[in-house]
Amino acid sequence: MNIIEPVLDGKQLRIGIVQARFTNEIGGEMLKVCCRTLQELGVAEENITIATVPGALEVPIALMNLASSEQFDALIAIGVVIRGETYHFELVSNESGSGVTRVGLDYNIPIANAILTTENDEQAVARIEEKASDAAKVAVEMANLVNRLLENQFDAEEDEE
Repeated sequence: MNIIEPVLDGKQLRIGIVQARFTNEIGGEMLKVCCRTLQELGVAEENITIATVPGALEVPIALMNLASSEQFDALIAIGVVIRGETYHFELVSNESGSGVTRVGLDYNIPIANAILTTENDEQAVARIEEKASDAAKVAVEMANLVNRLLENQFDAEEDEE
């Protein structure tokens, strides 16, 4: 049995981040945490590219353009959608999530989705650190996994010989 172990070494990786500016105080803090974690995992500062967009609905098109450039090993989506009094919350949450997933599958690139969907500001603030840090780890782990699978380097015994 071949088991592909997670690799959290970002030294050779290029990561693109798209941050929605709506609710920017929270998103800006998430961006800081995410970048710090990426660097702790070995991703060089010059290998992190950040694009900002107005809101969560605009995130997928920016991700699509980053993905189509073929310059990145993984992407990260950062944003916050906070429930209001209208159906708009469901629309934005569902469509942004669907768009992020579609880009990843269409372009065969890992995308860590760190677009928070919460009931209120307090819930969003409470999730900044964990969600942003997790997104960085997911991006690095999945970039390494996909790169390894694309290179057909998944036979553990062959790698040791």
